[in-house]
Amino acid sequence: MKATQTLHEHGQSLWLDNITRGMLDSGQLQHYIDTYSVTGLTSNPSIFDKAIESGGYDDEIREKGGSGRSDEELFFDLAIEDLRRAADQFLPIHERTDGVDGWVSLEVSPLLAYDTQATIEAAKALHARAPRPNLLIKIPGTAEGLPAITECVASGVPVNVTLLFSPEQYKAAADAYLTGVERRLEQQLDPAVGSVASVFMSRWDVAVATQVPEELKEQLGLAVGLATYRAYRRLMDSDRVQRVQNSGGRVQRLLWASTRTKDPAASDTLYVHGLAAPFTINTMPDATLQAFYDHGEVGEPMPADGDDCDAMLARFGDAGIDVAELAATLQADGARSFVAAWNDLIERISTQRAAVV
Repeated sequence: MKATQTLHEHGQSLWLDNITRGMLDSGQLQHYIDTYSVTGLTSNPSIFDKAIESGGYDDEIREKGGSGRSDEELFFDLAIEDLRRAADQFLPIHERTDGVDGWVSLEVSPLLAYDTQATIEAAKALHARAPRPNLLIKIPGTAEGLPAITECVASGVPVNVTLLFSPEQYKAAADAYLTGVERRLEQQLDPAVGSVASVFMSRWDVAVATQVPEELKEQLGLAVGLATYRAYRRLMDSDRVQRVQNSGGRVQRLLWASTRTKDPAASDTLYVHGLAAPFTINTMPDATLQAFYDHGEVGEPMPADGDDCDAMLARFGDAGIDVAELAATLQADGARSFVAAWNDLIERISTQRAAVV
């Protein structure tokens, strides 16, 4: 049995962090579903930027580019069409798991990361434009994004909370989600609104690579992951979550993001086998998925009590790393990198539009 199937049978969902028109047309996505045990998909501006650069969208850009739409509106036309098709391919999984799995994700403009009301309006509009029961709208877990998450969930919009890095940021996102669900219960509305909380892993180790001794390299991301998983398990066991579930609500699932190993000297499946745990999700690019399928190993799942994560995090503190401060820096840097990727994408749309229209 391949490692991807073994991991799936141990209770972790494998999602693909990629989407292209060519992948849909060629049957590659269905192949991943059938052979690699892939049960969901995430997307981001960088992914679409590369796909549009390849020329795979030129015909549609030519068809729609002269209609008066802005470059941003044209992008969402392209992205929503792809994600609708992907959502339809995952729909049997979504229905079979009663809405637990089989999701795809579409991101609001990162330019709105610090604008609560604009994020709410954009998320609701995207949800309405792509009417699929298994489409999550990505909203960053910034201070301004948290009330937008609550409002969107309260309105019935499924949300993928992105740009989370630490247990504290995860807990804030989970609170925002639960508050939205509780508002729905107060209004006697269906509380079963899907959501995931995406915690980014590899950027931790990149950030400290030149600041820590050799024995601590490639250790911080996994230590933070253990601490976050402990917080997740504690929340699932809490009275608050039990009350929500007793009333028909769902648990917001923990998702590991940014799981491509950046250090060529480290294992190319480091953030897959190291973050194996039931009722979580690992979303990964094609290369990481294929590597894990080819030679991955599934060991013991992450311990619910966090094992020795506190001792490991203390070692980083002794090495001069302020983990809490770094988490805030990583989130701010991540928001800026999302904006840069978005601007590159919109420029790409403009360039391709000028070339083909």
